[in-house]
Amino acid sequence: MRALLAAVALLAVALGVAGLVYGEADDSPGLQLLSALLVIGAVAIGVRLRRRAR
Repeated sequence: MRALLAAVALLAVALGVAGLVYGEADDSPGLQLLSALLVIGAVAIGVRLRRRAR
């Protein structure tokens, strides 16, 4: 279960970074905001998983 959540978090980070890059090229502040929130949320999930593993 943890491995699946970790994989989803990594996928969310990758999609968020891609959205940030595309939003910067397209000059779309809304896409950049949503992508940044996606990355922050995925990092929070990763930290939570890491803290529970101890």
